Amino acid sequence: MAAFKSLQTRLRAFLILPVALFLLGTGLFGYIYIRQALLREWQETAILKLERAAHQLDMRLQLTAQWMDAFAQAGKDPHGKEIQVWILKQLREQDGVAQVKLTWGEPGPGTGATAAAGKPAYQRVAKISPPRYSYPPGERVVGLESDLLDAKGKSLGKLEVLIKFDYLMKDILTSGWMSSYMACLVDVGSGQYLAHTDPQMAGRHCLGETQDPLELAMLKAMKEKPSDTVLGGGYTPEHVIGFYRLHAAPWALMLHAQGSQVLAPILRFRFYYLISGIICLAAILLLIRLGVNPVVSAIRQIARRAALVAQGRYGEPLPVESRDEIGQLTESFNEMVAGLKERDFISNTFGRYVDQEIARELLRRPEAGRLGGEKRQVVILFSDIRDFTPLAETLSPEATISLVNGYFSRMIEIIHRHRGIIVDFLGDAILVFFDPLDGPLGPALQNALKCALEMQGAMAEVNASGALLGLPTLKMGIGLHTGEVVVGNIGSEDRAKYGIVGAAVNLTHRLQAEAKGGEVVLSETVFAQLPENLAIKRKFSAHLKGVQEPMTLYVVKSN
Repeated sequence: MAAFKSLQTRLRAFLILPVALFLLGTGLFGYIYIRQALLREWQETAILKLERAAHQLDMRLQLTAQWMDAFAQAGKDPHGKEIQVWILKQLREQDGVAQVKLTWGEPGPGTGATAAAGKPAYQRVAKISPPRYSYPPGERVVGLESDLLDAKGKSLGKLEVLIKFDYLMKDILTSGWMSSYMACLVDVGSGQYLAHTDPQMAGRHCLGETQDPLELAMLKAMKEKPSDTVLGGGYTPEHVIGFYRLHAAPWALMLHAQGSQVLAPILRFRFYYLISGIICLAAILLLIRLGVNPVVSAIRQIARRAALVAQGRYGEPLPVESRDEIGQLTESFNEMVAGLKERDFISNTFGRYVDQEIARELLRRPEAGRLGGEKRQVVILFSDIRDFTPLAETLSPEATISLVNGYFSRMIEIIHRHRGIIVDFLGDAILVFFDPLDGPLGPALQNALKCALEMQGAMAEVNASGALLGLPTLKMGIGLHTGEVVVGNIGSEDRAKYGIVGAAVNLTHRLQAEAKGGEVVLSETVFAQLPENLAIKRKFSAHLKGVQEPMTLYVVKSN
């Protein structure tokens, strides 16, 4: 990631970049969407226009075909020859007809000869074959040639009409919608160009002769579909072509257009959009310069103070000079510094293993903030893992640490939940006390007992987790005792710790030594203050070091 020398430079980069990407993405999406819309509109419009033009061509061709069919039908009339002569005259006078040719076989009318049926050939004409289309070389005409047939289908002669392509295409050439495009008439079977509106196409003879992929695709589509459009490659295709096949002839009317011509509106929009985007980015840079400088100054002040806080020099709160987000940031910074002061004081006074809520509750007491303490009745819990020292000697240092950390993590969680205050970790042992503060001792005793029983219950979970890592099974003994101790900050002015001292602490340590793995042992003092229905697993007497008389101890039944 690029490094920035100042926040103002970073703001410029991280404002300009998203805006530029947004403008680019929006422009690209809009370009693609509008491009597709313009192309789709052109395709639909081109097909519609081609259909209308093809219909005009069909009508002109069908008109000629109707006159030719009428010529054949006249053979059934007694005055058929006169009618046929009249029809031929009408054909020759039709717009766009270059020539009409009538060719009879032998014998033919005008020779005086008759066929076997005794009738001249023109009187024996019963029908006419569908027209065949020919394209005389060097002439801009198309020939419609049909066989004149008798009732048995025998050919009696041929009728051919030559029609000028300029006549067929004249409306297309003069139509306003073709003024900016190129139109072509193509023979579908061979791909031969029959007529076109672009003088530059004069040297072209056949569609696809240059092996242009677009023309080859168009020729293939003509043979498979009645109408379609084909687009060139690229976001701005060089050419777009549409076609529509005629019904009266094996031809297709094609319409060519330049892609830039079709997409001219979006190409102009792209240019204006680019200019607008540059102006927008320039305006953002100007606004950053004018509006962000005060913000950057305030952030730099907070940054300088944060560096001092990192060194432990909290100083006075920063002045809040506005009510906007910078003012809120300054207030939040001041609150953060105040919280850091409190957290440091809690950490220095109570260590890391006292629940934050309990620590704040203790801080409200006057003696919590000064060196020394006061005598109070508390409940003391001492836990220890049985035979841990020889067990640790068989494990690697990594396995030992993993085992102890998993055990302590679970125990600390339980102790915090029951409002216990952890004094210290003594190897694998934990010293905890439950302070009733100004309340009765009973609730503290209940919390301590519940905590001890839950700690023993959690050992199954600790061992199950350790087993997955190949660690050995642990067993823990717990002792509970209550007595008067000194509670407060113990140490010096430079380094003090909130804890307890007194004979009751030592007695609790010796008492837990009498507990077997998995047992919670109560002193008689604790037992006497608990409910009478407490389930006791066993009761025994023990001589504890420092105590002259034997003590009666109680093992609580686990749930």
